[in-house]
Amino acid sequence: MDKSSGVGVIDKTVAVLDAVSSSPRSLAELVEATGIPRPTAHRLAVALEQHQLLERDLDGRFVIGTRTALWAAQVDTFRTRAEDIVISLRDETGVSAQVYRRAGDRRLCLAAAEPAAGLRDTVPVGALLTMSAGSAAQVLVAWLPDHDAAGFLEQAAYTAHDLQKVRGRGWAHSMAQREPGVASLSVPAFNASGEVIAAVSLSGPVDRLSRPTAAQRQALAKAAVRLVKA
Repeated sequence: MDKSSGVGVIDKTVAVLDAVSSSPRSLAELVEATGIPRPTAHRLAVALEQHQLLERDLDGRFVIGTRTALWAAQVDTFRTRAEDIVISLRDETGVSAQVYRRAGDRRLCLAAAEPAAGLRDTVPVGALLTMSAGSAAQVLVAWLPDHDAAGFLEQAAYTAHDLQKVRGRGWAHSMAQREPGVASLSVPAFNASGEVIAAVSLSGPVDRLSRPTAAQRQALAKAAVRLVKA
């Protein structure tokens, strides 16, 4: 069935986004996948990149941009579950709680809750943070294929050995890695296929999270299960 809208630039733009949504594409691969002439494909891809609908990965290939991830988050029921979970975690632990998803070469804060008093680690919902530091970044990178993880490790504050430890124990901990005076503790949330689809985190002053307790780890683990099973 012909899916043409009759508006050429719209049809070509959708073709570019569709092609990139399935896998990262170099310009040559984008041209091959869409059949769009190279100059037109390049012009569209660069314009979409300008609006954060496309971005480049560590190999310079086009990938779906963070703006689309943020739009999806606005209507995703996953976000509603994440909001409920971070509130429960904050109330149970007395520190800040967040849920992050990977968005290209960064991580998107999908939900966050701050304690009413004391030092807050304010991370606004929709914020895009680095994947090179912090326990949530470690969790989101630790289960990636080796090639993808290696790209992040080049500029990371953590090492391949650190990621091996994260996979072995099932949680990550960081001390002043992203911000001075702030520590964090994160666990992965796995989907039914065993892929990490989010990081569930606690963050706060170093003196509250310098040595993660069994109760904190257990609270996070239960929250991660609730996040994917709700």
